[in-house]
Parts: sequence; structure tokens; C-alpha cells
Amino acid sequence: MSEMEKLQKAVRLTISAGYQLDKEAFEFLSSIAITEDPTEIVSKAIRKIEEAEEKPLFIGRPLLEELIKKPEPAKEIDAQLTEEKPKEATVLTQITSKKVFHPYAKNFESKIKVVENPADKLTSSGTIEDYLEYFRDRFKRIERLLRQRIDVKSATSILEALKAPANTRLKIIGMITDKRESKQRILLTVEDFQANATVLVPRNSPQELFKKAQLLLPDQIICLSVRKTRSKLLIVEDIILPDVAPRPQHKAAVPVYAVLTSDMHVGSAKFQRDAFNRFVLWLNGKYGNERMKEIASHVKYVLIAGDIV
Repeated sequence: MSEMEKLQKAVRLTISAGYQLDKEAFEFLSSIAITEDPTEIVSKAIRKIEEAEEKPLFIGRPLLEELIKKPEPAKEIDAQLTEEKPKEATVLTQITSKKVFHPYAKNFESKIKVVENPADKLTSSGTIEDYLEYFRDRFKRIERLLRQRIDVKSATSILEALKAPANTRLKIIGMITDKRESKQRILLTVEDFQANATVLVPRNSPQELFKKAQLLLPDQIICLSVRKTRSKLLIVEDIILPDVAPRPQHKAAVPVYAVLTSDMHVGSAKFQRDAFNRFVLWLNGKYGNERMKEIASHVKYVLIAGDIV
């Protein structure tokens, strides 16, 4: 096993135990990987921390150096913790402070590869017809995805649903063009290529259904299980969102993350300045709880798909 593989194994062990290595600890393990087993050292460090009352988020270099100088079995370490509690407190204080943000991803070099440049394939000129064609294509693709489900194959058009007799139960696929919410109900306007309809999610609906409706956004394409009323109003009984079949996860050897975002519209009248500022603060470890900051520390890449301004 190469030194890098040993190091990666030690990092995986650290994360699986719920901890992280700070920059100095990572560099220390890198420097001794030739002569020592980083995984064994990390394993000892985790055992020692688990016995302590105060469990830090980050494992620091002082603790690792101590374990190198005094390699002891787990039982002896346990005894030492019992006998030398004042010293233990000092060591753990040196390891980390929960208020200190350690950008874990900074320990790794960026790896960016341009697979394809789509600029030459972009033919849209920004006309109304271009936008309409985009939404038509998007609708067809997501509709195909929804119809792969057994319980959606029989979904009918909105026009046919509006012609159905009262109390008929059926499914429709449509794009949300309007949403109006009050304490008593949620009204949605959905449309397909033939017609549009108003659908109602009553407040007395099952809690899970009402919460799902609250999270819906304009331009979403969804499948609705509805009941036809005597008027043209449709009552929603279930909301089915598009999804894909689970696939095996292919994880990177190095546990760093990428944030995918788009449509910031900086400078426009609807630019969400406060939300954007919180996002930037979160990336820098200055916003959120300990779990959110831990995730932020692993962010190595930020991908902006488009519409920055």
C-alpha cells in the first residue's frame, strides 16, 4: 500500500468515526506515512478521544505526536486518562476549539478537467420562441421520466381531466404556473400542452401531503393524483415528484464536496441579497450550526450553472 493510500485510509477512518483532521494533523500524518501507519495512529487517537468527556470535532497534531512518542495499548491509554485527567484536558484544549473553523478541503489540490465545452452548441438567440421551445423540451423530458413509474403510466391530459364526471379520480401531469397559499388552502395552476386547470390542496389534507405542497415551486413539473369536482376545480389527493432509480455511488478517494448552484441574478430587482450573503458566510464557516460548518469545511468546488447576473 502506497503512502497516499495509507493516508486516504486514515482520513476515511477519521470521518467514519465522526471526526476530522485539522491541517497540521494531516500534514503530520503525511510526513510520517513512510515509517508509520497513519490508520493505526488515528485509531489510537479516536480511542483516546472517545474516553474523554469533551469530544472535539477536529483531531489535532499535538495528540498524534503524543501517541507517536508513547505507543500504548488501548487499556494502558484508558488507565493513563484516569490517572492524568488534568493533562488530558490540556491536550484536548490544544486539539481544537469548536468555534474555530478549519477548511478541511484546503488540504487537497484542486483537480479540474474540462471534458467538453458546450459553447459552440448553444444556438438560442434569447427570443420568446426559444424560451417556449426550452420549456416544451423540458416538459417532455420530465413527463417521460414520470411515466416510467407504474402508478403514473395511466396519467391523462388536463383537458381530459376537466371533462371527466364529478368524483372521478385520475392523474394528470402539468407544470406549475401559479401558486397561492393561505392558512386554509394551497391553490395551484397547472398546465400542459392542451389546457390549464386550478387544483386545490385543502388544509385538512394529510399533513405529509400539505407539507409537500408547501414546498412546490413555480415551473416545477409534477404528477397530481386528483378528484374531479362538479366544477372545473380539481382536488389534490397525492403529489408525485419526478425521480430516478437509485444507482451505485461512486465516491471520490478524497472526501471533498462540490456545491452546484445557478440563477443568482446578482444586480436584478429580485436578487436575494440576504440569502446570497448567508451562502457566502456558510462557505467561510461563519454561518450555521456545527454540522453545517462541518459540511462547509469539505467544500472544495462551487459550480455556477448560469445566470450569475
